[in-house]
Amino acid sequence: METEKKADLLLKLLKADSTEYSNLQTADYSAAQKRQTIRSLMNIRMPSGLSEALLLAQDEYLKQEREEKGVVTLAEIPTVPHAAFADRLSIWQGDITRLQVGAIVNAANSQMLGCFIPCHRCIDNAIHSAAGMQLREECSHIMQEKRMRYGGLYEEPVGTATLTKAYNLPCGYVIHTVGPIVYGELTDALREDLRRCYESVLNCCAEKGIRSVAFCCISTGEFHFPNEEAAEIAVRAVTDFLGNHEGAIDRIIFNVFKDSDREIYEKIFR
Repeated sequence: METEKKADLLLKLLKADSTEYSNLQTADYSAAQKRQTIRSLMNIRMPSGLSEALLLAQDEYLKQEREEKGVVTLAEIPTVPHAAFADRLSIWQGDITRLQVGAIVNAANSQMLGCFIPCHRCIDNAIHSAAGMQLREECSHIMQEKRMRYGGLYEEPVGTATLTKAYNLPCGYVIHTVGPIVYGELTDALREDLRRCYESVLNCCAEKGIRSVAFCCISTGEFHFPNEEAAEIAVRAVTDFLGNHEGAIDRIIFNVFKDSDREIYEKIFR
């Protein structure tokens, strides 16, 4: 099926699945507008089960998107030179949803359902959009089970690691962690919370036999953790783990999107 037909079919099924937007007029939309509307409808959809037809159309569409973006394999990502554990550490700039690694890390919020703001530029939105609506369904199921155990007001605490399938992403798994939010002064408690995020994810990888993992810049951006100190904490947590768990993980990637973050990590490893 051609790309445009795949988009048209998915858009039709998403509208039919929605009560609020079922009558949305999209016949005159450009290809870019259709793509944006598809992502928006996926972003705002509450977890409520997926029909077989909708799931199939979405997976065909996201497969095409993945092929257009291109998949980046571990062999294509160079390691950092002249550093402790240099053969196991990498800095890679680009879209984390393209990486064919053991797991990628999602900077989640405490509700653990992804970002509901249409086409928002956060990493949570990007990962859920590329993985597909099944990811929100799985996260919802996990949270429902936890609320049955811990109470209906349960929210995922800072510093844990939750493993899910990756669905339409090229990686093996997604590991979700809730980072600390900096509202004012940066405290030692916030620094420790961020360190625990990295440690929990790495422990999860070691326990599940995941040999490679790509970290996003947890808690920076929307969560306001200063980028330079966040990178220093990330590198220290990762190198401490590698020093204490010989042979547990083959490759750890610091994934950055902005030039400024790439420069920060390159400076640390200089």
